Amino acid sequence: MANTQQITVIGNLTGDPELRFIQSGAAVVNFTVASTPRTFDKQSNAWKDGESIFWNCALWREAAENVVESLTKGMRVIVTGEVVNESWESNGEKRSRLKIQVDEVGPSLKYATARVERKAKGGSSTAAASGSWGAASDPWAAEPSDDSVPF
Repeated sequence: MANTQQITVIGNLTGDPELRFIQSGAAVVNFTVASTPRTFDKQSNAWKDGESIFWNCALWREAAENVVESLTKGMRVIVTGEVVNESWESNGEKRSRLKIQVDEVGPSLKYATARVERKAKGGSSTAAASGSWGAASDPWAAEPSDDSVPF
């Protein structure tokens, strides 16, 4: 991946992710992550927030639909992807902004818990699916048979 800038951002969603479908039928979700650096001020013996950076993010296809079903405004998330420069013209003025083309996104578990449901091909969750990811073939779906250490 020559000439690409990969980035990982941790922050909070500023609004609910917005899902739309392009003309070809592909799903895309757009959302904004606010990342605020914190530093410890020894003189005041307190944490201080720096200036927030707002990252516009886009994610495509099935993952886009998963984001809309899983994440909401205010949630702390971890986003990784490629930084791209979007350019356009508006009223005769050239404009641009940095955007993250998201590869992966998920909830941060620093201050929260999450329950993950694997989806079978076609979009249904494993609880209702009987495909290759069904409970019978998923080693994570069953409780261990005993309390012994597996290694």
